[in-house]
Formats: sequence, structure tokens, C-alpha cells
Amino acid sequence: MFSRNKRASAASPDPVAAAAEIERAAEIERSTSKGRPTPKRSVAEAANKRPLVPADRRAAARDARAKQKENRAKAYAGMQRGEEKYLPARDKGAQRRYVRDYVDARWNLGEFFLPVAFAFILVNFLAAQLGPSAMVITLVALYALVLLVIIDAVIMWFRLKKKLRAKFGDIEKGTTMYAAMRTFQIRRSRIPRPTHKKHGVWPE
Repeated sequence: MFSRNKRASAASPDPVAAAAEIERAAEIERSTSKGRPTPKRSVAEAANKRPLVPADRRAAARDARAKQKENRAKAYAGMQRGEEKYLPARDKGAQRRYVRDYVDARWNLGEFFLPVAFAFILVNFLAAQLGPSAMVITLVALYALVLLVIIDAVIMWFRLKKKLRAKFGDIEKGTTMYAAMRTFQIRRSRIPRPTHKKHGVWPE
């Protein structure tokens, strides 16, 4: 009996020591896992609350409109400068930039067409007062100008096409119309703006 009690006492651990060991393990776990005490539930819920609707809807809408206006102005200014991220799809890419720089460097008859055509309208109005012969002369001169502008644009395109093939290989679809339309625009009204203020600065 004595030996049986001895074995039982050796097998059963000390309850005080076991409790102390458990407390130490829990303390180590808290210090390593969180590093701070667990907040109360009310505090955690208050920290997670976010207002779904702003207090002043009119002020929020006004601020949103002001922000949108600022973003649109920034995007438009970037597009005028030719910044790639603000350009529409038709203007993006190194090949389109090369086309713009080439057209802008050249003196094109097309860029004078709109003001000259407007002047022809005024001349035609005055010629109507002089007689049919004056009107015919004015119309013939206007058609001659249109023909010269078209010939100049064709010459520009053939020269530009050689440079594009030499530099880029394949020419992107729509490049012919893109270059032609830019030649007919007044230089200062072109968007994106010309990289250089003066003619004669050719792209490399």
C-alpha cells in the first residue's frame, strides 16, 4: 500500500505549480502575439464606425464638382502639352507623335486654307456687285487654291511615309488621314500643341 501511494503521488503533478506554469504560458502568448491589451468591444465598434452619408450634402457635392473641374482642366492642359497619359487613343504612340512633329515642322499650304477661303467668301460677295465675270474669276481662283493644297498634302505624305517606314517599319492604320487633317489645321489651334513654336525643327 505504501508503494502504491508513493507511485500515485509521484504521477500526480502539483496543482499550484501547474497553475503557475499555465499562467506563465498565457502571459508569454499575450506578449508575443498582440503586444497590447485587447480593447473593449464598445471601443472597437466605435473605431470601426464610418459615416455613410456626409453631414453636409451640398458642401460635399460642391467639393466633388470643384474636384472634377480641376481634374478636367488638368487633363486638358496635359493633352495640349502632348503628355501621353492625357492623350486620346488617336493621338497616342511614338508614331503619331512623329507625324505631328513632322507636319508642324513643315510649311503646309493647308494651314492657310481656312483664312484664305474666308477671304475668298468676302471677295466673292464684292465680285457679285461687279458682275458675273468677276465671280467666275474668284471661283476659279478658289478651286485652284484647293487643288494646290491637295497636291501639297500629297507631296507631304509621300515624304513622310518614307521616313515612317525607315523609322518604324509598319505604318499604323489611319496615319494618312491623321497627317492630312493636321495639315489643314491652323498651326496655333492644333491639339496637341506643336512641340516647337517655329517651323523647321524636324523630328529625328
